[in-house]
Amino acid sequence: MIITIWRHGEAEQTIPDEQRELTGQGLDDIGFGCHQFASHLKALNLPMPEAVFSSVILRARQTSDIVAGAFTQAHVVDTDALVPGASVDQVDAVVAHWADKAATNAHALLVSHQPLVSLVLDYWTGEVGKIPTLPPGGLATLEMAVVGPGQARLQFWCLPPDYGVGM
Repeated sequence: MIITIWRHGEAEQTIPDEQRELTGQGLDDIGFGCHQFASHLKALNLPMPEAVFSSVILRARQTSDIVAGAFTQAHVVDTDALVPGASVDQVDAVVAHWADKAATNAHALLVSHQPLVSLVLDYWTGEVGKIPTLPPGGLATLEMAVVGPGQARLQFWCLPPDYGVGM
């Protein structure tokens, strides 16, 4: 299976935190990021995402809606497992449940927040800091046969504003 972890786009500094919306730059970054992401997937012969799991927090949901609009075969599923303060175990459970029903080469995309995105990436790759800390709008794509610690192999990562491939 392919799993992409995408940190929500740049958000306003409004309080309360749950009401922070994407900035104009955040909207632009995610839109351009979708285009670049699709190109990278095609170049690496990886499947397009078919499911988008999203934090229920506004800025993540806005990011997920943009991604789902770019990948029309993908549907968005809101989950509390991706909100700030959620645990790696909660993310594992969501992905494992999806993987039980998905095809072998299926692709799910998770939209969440720091520090959870880095914690999950470190946990799944088994290497702290292997992937740079994702800024708003950054993403990393992994391949895993099973969900669990140290089970993922990095395919690539991309950061705004250019979303060039890093490995």
